Amino acid sequence: MLTIFIFGTIIILVFSFRNQVAEGFGQVEVKTAALRSKILPVPASYIEILNKYFYYYQKLSEKDKREFEQRMMHFLMTKKFIPRNFTLVTDEMRATIAATAVQLTFGLPAIYFLHFKKILIYSDDYYSNITKRYHRGEVNPAFGIIVLSWRSFVDGFINPDNAVNLGLHEMAHALRLENMVRDEEFGFLDEEALEHFNQSAYELCNDPEKSFQFFRAYACTNEHEFFSVAVENFFERPLDFRNNLPELYQTMVTLLKQDPIKLLSHE
Repeated sequence: MLTIFIFGTIIILVFSFRNQVAEGFGQVEVKTAALRSKILPVPASYIEILNKYFYYYQKLSEKDKREFEQRMMHFLMTKKFIPRNFTLVTDEMRATIAATAVQLTFGLPAIYFLHFKKILIYSDDYYSNITKRYHRGEVNPAFGIIVLSWRSFVDGFINPDNAVNLGLHEMAHALRLENMVRDEEFGFLDEEALEHFNQSAYELCNDPEKSFQFFRAYACTNEHEFFSVAVENFFERPLDFRNNLPELYQTMVTLLKQDPIKLLSHE
């Protein structure tokens, strides 16, 4: 779910010029260029977690695994993980949440969602005083926060091919917003492909014969939700996605600069 105070917040994002990253493991300020060049040690426990739980990582070549691990560690350096209604954020939480962000951005130049400094984790679905209802996750660009229900996050990976993945969904929201923020990571998505994607979303959601033939109905809430649902399908049902919506699938390949079907072909 995307929490946006749509006009005011987007204006704030577009005109904010952020050059520093806050609050990593030691609240260290880090610049993107430095992040990209520094080799970081990767805890053995994190690699064990990836090998045990993270299918995308498991299918990578050994060289790409090392790149993936470094991006994961750099992502973690720029984030403060905050537990809600429980006491301790575990290595498993840190590693899998960071890995989800890296999966989404792995084809792009190193993107660490620098605008989003805090990741709030609830043990289960949580009540929002803003919307007056329960949520599984949200992205709040006004405060630079990504919020996740850990139970729902885990459910997304327990069922890896139903195209409902909270982690990918919320990171997709963060990705589109990060692309708009005038910081070190501004404008990394191909503008022409993004425009084509938005036009395709509009056409599909306004065509009675095509609406919801593949994506779940929630996709047509708005273009942001359409993108997040498309990302879920792109990674969890890539073959079906390409067979049902080949042009849109290719647009996603262009936007994210990777093709999950090619990764599957390594099996």
